[in-house]
Amino acid sequence: MENLVLVTLHLLAAIFFVGSVFFEVTILGAIGRPVGPEAMRAVESAIGRRARRVMPFVILVLYAAGITMAWQYRDVLAHPFDSGFATLLALKIALALSVLGHFIAAVTLGARGKLRSRQVRFIHISVFIHVMLIVILAKTMFYVA
Repeated sequence: MENLVLVTLHLLAAIFFVGSVFFEVTILGAIGRPVGPEAMRAVESAIGRRARRVMPFVILVLYAAGITMAWQYRDVLAHPFDSGFATLLALKIALALSVLGHFIAAVTLGARGKLRSRQVRFIHISVFIHVMLIVILAKTMFYVA
């Protein structure tokens, strides 16, 4: 039962996080020109305020559940190249740590007032690619096991 709760929490937080990244990159990123820079700034500002309130909680749940689930595979992860499952899980964890690094970098740069729109765009696209790979790995690793 405990594992079901962990998997469910992890999955729901992942859906929220991946969905947010997907929306920002594929939808929000494409409406800048049609709505104009002034309206876009207002939209980005409002979304940013909301994200700063919600995302830390989502990321806390996502990573706490993920770490707890990964702990169950610590023996497998000790030898990441012994099986396809272990290799894919280790790669998934590495990508997740990279996403966390991106998030920390964005928060740190934002708090210092040094986060520019070009950096935001790069971070969003990079995180988008990372999370898409994580989703693919999450599904694939159970097929190679």
